[in-house]
Amino acid sequence: MKKLIIPAALAMTMLSCTTRENPLLTTPKNEYGVVEFSQVQLSDYKPAFEAAIAAYNAEIDAIVNCPDAPTFQNTVAALDRSGLLLERVEGVFYNLLETEGDDEMNKLAEEISPMVTEVSDNILLNEGLFQRIKAVYDTRMEANLTPEQLRLTEVIYRQFAQNGANLDPAAKERLKEINKELASLSLKFGQNVVAETNSCQRFVTNEAELEGLPEGAKAAAAEEAAAAGHEGEWLFTPKRTSFTPVLQYCTNRELRKTLLMDYTTRGNHDNANDNKAIINRTMRLRTEKAHLFGFDCAADFILQDAMAHDGKTAYEFLLSVWEPSLAAAKRERAALQELLDEDIKAGLVKVNSPEDAKLQPWDWWFYTERLRNLKYAVNEEELKPYFELSNVRKGVFNLAHRLYGINIEPVSGVPVYNPECETFKITDAEGNLLAIFITDYFPRATKRPGAWMNNMVSQYIDDNGVDHRPIIVNVGNFNKPTAGQPALLSMDDVETLFHEFGHALHGILSKCTYRTLSGTNVPRDFVELPSQINENWCYAPEVMKTYAFHYQTGEVIPDSLIQKINAASTFNMGFVETELLSASILDMDYHLLTSVDTIDVNAFEAASMAKMGMIPEIITRYRSTFYNHIFTTGYEAGYYSYTWSAVLDSDAFHAFVETGDIFDPATAARFRDEILSKGNTADAAVLYQNFRGRQADPKFFLEKKGLN
Repeated sequence: MKKLIIPAALAMTMLSCTTRENPLLTTPKNEYGVVEFSQVQLSDYKPAFEAAIAAYNAEIDAIVNCPDAPTFQNTVAALDRSGLLLERVEGVFYNLLETEGDDEMNKLAEEISPMVTEVSDNILLNEGLFQRIKAVYDTRMEANLTPEQLRLTEVIYRQFAQNGANLDPAAKERLKEINKELASLSLKFGQNVVAETNSCQRFVTNEAELEGLPEGAKAAAAEEAAAAGHEGEWLFTPKRTSFTPVLQYCTNRELRKTLLMDYTTRGNHDNANDNKAIINRTMRLRTEKAHLFGFDCAADFILQDAMAHDGKTAYEFLLSVWEPSLAAAKRERAALQELLDEDIKAGLVKVNSPEDAKLQPWDWWFYTERLRNLKYAVNEEELKPYFELSNVRKGVFNLAHRLYGINIEPVSGVPVYNPECETFKITDAEGNLLAIFITDYFPRATKRPGAWMNNMVSQYIDDNGVDHRPIIVNVGNFNKPTAGQPALLSMDDVETLFHEFGHALHGILSKCTYRTLSGTNVPRDFVELPSQINENWCYAPEVMKTYAFHYQTGEVIPDSLIQKINAASTFNMGFVETELLSASILDMDYHLLTSVDTIDVNAFEAASMAKMGMIPEIITRYRSTFYNHIFTTGYEAGYYSYTWSAVLDSDAFHAFVETGDIFDPATAARFRDEILSKGNTADAAVLYQNFRGRQADPKFFLEKKGLN
């Protein structure tokens, strides 16, 4: 839970205790309501959380002690309106923890995380509050509620029931203990992954060892080395932007192996940052928690409100697409092995053991790039000059304007937490503010890996009819500009940028009355639909020509290159899907456990891979010890969602294709009105049915991936 309106008198009482106003507790002076980050000190956070929690508790007490009989307005709506200050403080703190998470912030998070978990548990397990909610829920069909009010009542009732409101007193106390410990374990897991990533540095002193590596990648590595005090050397780390070009282009097989192993063994070194014990304890607690609620396994408990509804359904879905994906990967393996055989025959690869003659995981990317070039005469380095980051961002902005009629322009005067951030104002066709949008695209030692969208402030409509618009952040880890060139993206990076802006659109275009239901507050296996459908347009020729300009000449990307990109769209898809699906199945294998004593993490993972028939030449996308999605960021038993949503997005995009116009205004308006604006105001299956007129057909996913 994360809601609160703080009474003005109480706010003044809080502020009168100190000569310096806490910027996290005061109304920002800028017109957009963004916190004045430059004024926030580390010492401000804990008092702000304490004040926000105290005010939240006061709001809850007022609901519980209301002398009037429970109604939708004085109970359910009042609960949704509570917690505004805590949401704002959390929005700042946790966004900065992920992007500016130095040692001091991480240490502070270890204090704050249990506080936030405790207040959530105390509210969700508040018997008096639950009885009022239950009274409204039990009479909801006779209360003349609007569809959105009815949905809110049902969602909040289920939130309480699924978080222990119906448990006996002893079980409630045990649940509190479990939740508090899980919060701490989750925090520590993520901290360990960041620490492992930052502590691993590989310096290359001889440029000959970098044969084949593009000059841009070498320049970036040289700049990193110089910044680390190793002038004249090249630095490589387990960050994807650092090691991926080596895997793709460097002829040095041993260096490729070293860097891939550095990446895939993070958290698995039996040191202070090892995550195996955390995984054990986490799974033991998640399984125990499921048992408290009468479920056999964590997956069934977690997925009860998802589109899949239970672990068995999600698992069977994954297996249905696993077999064609694995078959494609095996065909790809054979083609890559032939290229390796040619290199061995030509004396380009040394063979000192039988294993050296076989394709290895650190060979896959290298020979894939060669095969891509042979089959389609295109490679990443040829494309990158056309994908300058700011141009790609303009392209995704232009697409949103064309589809949904929104306008996006840079705006000054919006505070930022890092100089690398950029700020934008988003308005509708009439000039009404829709959102403030912040981008933070470059890697830092204090930033966790990956890319994501965050809400700092959610959208809702208050009791006076005022539509409060969201503050949304897109975060990435793209290549930084170097002294010789701007930030250039790979095709995968372009897709990621479109993807994360799709998430942003889900928040930007939200048009909900209640915060509990707004924006991206939807089931995990539905939340990826807006992000993944947005990826479909980035490959369209008419869209590419709005953002793909050569950074040196200004030349628009030639039709010949676009044709090659689209011809190669299903190339290596067996690897892509097998890498993704194996991680999804591993996630489900953990969360389908019905009991947990001691897990040998490496053996468990190996058994999972063997059971699914994973080929040794591919390493699963996320090995257990750095699997942030399921042990830190809330995707436990939910990584299948990316593939589930891919079926939805492929089918939804086909609705545009069927009109003969991928920008069809009527279809775009329907997608905006029935999906993007609706949040969780209706069941996800109903929302999709309203948009498409039927449920999703998986054939379009298989066709898109070349797996049919």
